Amino acid sequence: MFSNTFRSTGKSSLFILVIASFILLNSCTKEPEIVVSANAETYNANFLLDYYDLICETTKATPGFFPPQAARAYGYISITNYEAVRNGIEGAKSMQEQLNGFSSFQIPKPDANLQYNWAIASNAAVAKMMRYMYDKNLKEANKATISEMEISNHNELTSSESNEVSNRSKDFGYAIADAVYEYSKTDGGHEVYLDPFQQPYIMPTDPFCWVPTGATKNPLSPKWGNNRPFMNINVDKTKVAMPIKFSEEKNSEFYNEALATYNQVQNNTTEQIEIAKYWSDDPTATCTPAGHTFNILTQILFEEKSTLAKASLGYVKMGIAENDAFIACWKGKYEHLLLRPLTYINRHIDPTWKTVLNTPPFPAYTSGHSCEMGAGARVLSSLFAKSSGDYHFTDYSQTRYGFYARSFANFEEMAEECANSRLYGGIHFPMDNSKGLQLGRAIGDNVNKRLVWPVFVR
Repeated sequence: MFSNTFRSTGKSSLFILVIASFILLNSCTKEPEIVVSANAETYNANFLLDYYDLICETTKATPGFFPPQAARAYGYISITNYEAVRNGIEGAKSMQEQLNGFSSFQIPKPDANLQYNWAIASNAAVAKMMRYMYDKNLKEANKATISEMEISNHNELTSSESNEVSNRSKDFGYAIADAVYEYSKTDGGHEVYLDPFQQPYIMPTDPFCWVPTGATKNPLSPKWGNNRPFMNINVDKTKVAMPIKFSEEKNSEFYNEALATYNQVQNNTTEQIEIAKYWSDDPTATCTPAGHTFNILTQILFEEKSTLAKASLGYVKMGIAENDAFIACWKGKYEHLLLRPLTYINRHIDPTWKTVLNTPPFPAYTSGHSCEMGAGARVLSSLFAKSSGDYHFTDYSQTRYGFYARSFANFEEMAEECANSRLYGGIHFPMDNSKGLQLGRAIGDNVNKRLVWPVFVR
């Protein structure tokens, strides 16, 4: 009896000892840490805004970067940055799943069990993609400035990070740039900056067709409209109506279009001449129309104290819109091949008439400025405008070129002024500008509404 009781009690004691040891062992073992990368909204965006100022300067200084080529560079750099950052933005969906032709390319994914610093990834991605985009025509001084900015930013952004996280994040940014660059090489615009006039090209000689209006005898980028857009709908489904039927008759609607341009220039006010020059955005002298629009975006992001998340969202939306606006616009230009007002007016109205601005070397219909700013205004409104559509702001971006700043009640008012500036300058018919705005607005609406974007990003 006693022995049975002993055996039972001994077994119970042994069981209790094992359980106690297990509890003690587990109490001394640390819980596995859950690795969480900080949200992109926790990072300041100023380093990224500085890059976009540098993109402007690099575009201006790099040969071959006319308006279409510049818009393309801004577009791919912006997509690269977004992909490097978007894993740190709640609800952000990859562009790889949404943009035309992008799904064929593998985009690196961060390891969910490891920590990343999205600002470090952004810094690396943007710097590398800038070198890719300007590549063979990138001047040594500009290349050095990009590298200096990258190193300076990296040193500042990594000051409170471990080497492991810093290196992992940088490598991730570089890998994103490599992947997006491979995608860019297949769109039809790769390295066109080396031959922006895309010769050989033979312009038809019909009376309505474009002819040179200055020293440049070949039209710019006649095949650009064949490039792959980021969104097919922006080219395949978003089209403007045919231009007014060409006629040399004085009682015709087309003649009246030319007469409207002629009379506008003859009666320009001092302010209208200033507006024409303000929005001219000539390549090599400025960073082109797309650059002006990006400069406005950068300024407002700074004024709003936007985070890395909001800046990345703004830049990618604008990059997609601007790239596609120039493809759609250029496609129309070389489908319609319409001559410039200078040619028509000198032939049929006044042989001594001159324009306020130098006439660009490509067909008139539709206006590239109107199209890109129509798209840009829609993007800016989606990012910043109140429910009324208003957003009072002053554009200081052109003060660097000696202009006074200009103020607007909303982005649509700004787009209208930009479009009208081409009429004041004498380089477009009224229909070029109104239809260009229409096309651009449709493209901007497509970008805002037909892609999946994160909401409530600050």
